[in-house]
Amino acid sequence: MSFYSTKGFITVTCNKRLAPYLEQEIRELGFAIEDVFITGVHLIGTLNDCIRLNLNLRCASQVLYSLGQFDAVNADDIYKNVVRYPWEDLLTGYFSITSNVMNDTINNSMFANLRVKDAIVDRMREATGERPATGAELSGGVIHLFWKNETAEIFIDTSGDSLARHGYRKIPGKAPMLEALAAATILATKWDRKAPFVNPMCGSGTLAIEAALIATNQRPGLFRTNYAFMHLQGYDEKVYDKEMKLLEEQITEVPGLRIIATDYSDLAIENARKNAVAAGVARMITFAKCDFADTEVPETAGGVVFLNPEYGERLGEESELEGTYGRIGDFMKQKCSGYHGYIFTGNMDLAKKIGLKAKRRIEFYNSKIDCRLLEYELYAGTRRDTAAAT
Repeated sequence: MSFYSTKGFITVTCNKRLAPYLEQEIRELGFAIEDVFITGVHLIGTLNDCIRLNLNLRCASQVLYSLGQFDAVNADDIYKNVVRYPWEDLLTGYFSITSNVMNDTINNSMFANLRVKDAIVDRMREATGERPATGAELSGGVIHLFWKNETAEIFIDTSGDSLARHGYRKIPGKAPMLEALAAATILATKWDRKAPFVNPMCGSGTLAIEAALIATNQRPGLFRTNYAFMHLQGYDEKVYDKEMKLLEEQITEVPGLRIIATDYSDLAIENARKNAVAAGVARMITFAKCDFADTEVPETAGGVVFLNPEYGERLGEESELEGTYGRIGDFMKQKCSGYHGYIFTGNMDLAKKIGLKAKRRIEFYNSKIDCRLLEYELYAGTRRDTAAAT
């Protein structure tokens, strides 16, 4: 039996509120969606399909291939069901266990992990005469347990380390935005991937870098060399090589694209440049040290200006930021006419200081902070003049 060519249920997980953008990505890859839920998407496919998903998705966390579901009242039931599976036909050596457990009999998910590990080790030792190596590092095969109430499901985690970290960012800086979140917020905007993308307050450069990668269709798989799917029996490196070749062939050039990233901190600009070099997009981004209000905004209608200011939760006190948010509003009104404006913030009280009416308020989380991506239409001239021009 080839696990890689057998169709089964696939669950692609993501952080909360990223599912709509993950769904969009998966559909664009040509897959049919079975279901969308708050932290992911269900579909049907093979382990070879999982390879493609791992290499291409920007908003995902893990790609999980289901091995089966069963009833489990307690941890002994987990062991009894898991030990029956022919792990000797799937795993090749070192493996790890992860889990998501919501069962009243378990107050520490590590105990559930231990029972899964014991079952697999006992099965493989009996079948092969050797005890496989195990550990917490996600560098080999990974088995995932999802156990809610009295229903459990065992998955092959084909990803290993989270896909939400795209692999190019060497220097995160202060309060960095997770790469998957940055990509999702850009996908939520009206940016056409050809007009200017202006990112004052760029910090470690994640938004500007993700914008450059999205515009040129460069996928996260280009920056990573190890996935859990590589450590299973039946893995065909030729399939991976073919998918990698496709990633390289689909990269596009965007003549004249302007991506501008600024920050008042010398260190932030230095780190952002280093991250852009690691991502291979430094030549596409114009970096400058300046106050956000002095950021260059090309006179090109239809561009995007995107700011992710501090919001008083981690880096600055709220009272100190009120003036900053007011200045952001002035900057948008005075220098960004004809653009789509976006503010990502976790503080709606501060957002009121911007002094502009948001057309859309798109919900996100930044870690556990309830955030909004606020969209503003920054009309060139008056609304009447803009309407007449169209």
